[in-house]
Amino acid sequence: MRVVIAGGHGQIALRLTKILAADGHEVVGLVRNPEHEADIAAAGGEAAVLDLEKADLDPVVAVLSGADVAIFSAGAGPGSGVERKETVDKGAAVLLADAAERAGVRRHLQVSSMGADNFGELDPNDQFTIYLRAKKAAEDDLRSRDLDWTVVRPGGLTNDPGTGKVLLDDKTGYGRISRDDVALVLAGLCSNPASIGRTLELIAGDTPVDEALNNLAS
Repeated sequence: MRVVIAGGHGQIALRLTKILAADGHEVVGLVRNPEHEADIAAAGGEAAVLDLEKADLDPVVAVLSGADVAIFSAGAGPGSGVERKETVDKGAAVLLADAAERAGVRRHLQVSSMGADNFGELDPNDQFTIYLRAKKAAEDDLRSRDLDWTVVRPGGLTNDPGTGKVLLDDKTGYGRISRDDVALVLAGLCSNPASIGRTLELIAGDTPVDEALNNLAS
């Protein structure tokens, strides 16, 4: 399986690359900074240097050509300013989905954020509200496409060691989740047909990841 991850140097993406590579899959991480190539290689992947904020469609299509799965795990990050919430969290997500359609990559995972449905209840000028609004717009765009999509909304992210146990469902209520466990779930979702066409919330829980993934079919 060939997997292309946008935001390939992110904390979740590097963990995901390591998991997928250890299972024998080919992983390509899209990054805008060539200095990040070494970190992706150390995780077992290959870097493709491409700035999704500025790239035209054709180069993105070229990277996705022959892939089995596209994953959007990019984000402008805290303190990045309002404009980059639009150009990364929304714009880059839309570009990756456009390229996936053009390249014929049907399986598409998008890492979003819990609370994306509720941005209208928050201060419209707050940067977190703008971030959630951009994530929701990217979700809505993906849902409109003829792709085998899954949107994943993790709760509050931590760097705690993963437990391998989660709560994964259409609605979970708010909670926290380690980046280790988010990566483990994303790896399993790559080949999980029961998750297609669903928006899934993800927090720490008591169910082993494999079981949580299998439960999506029931």
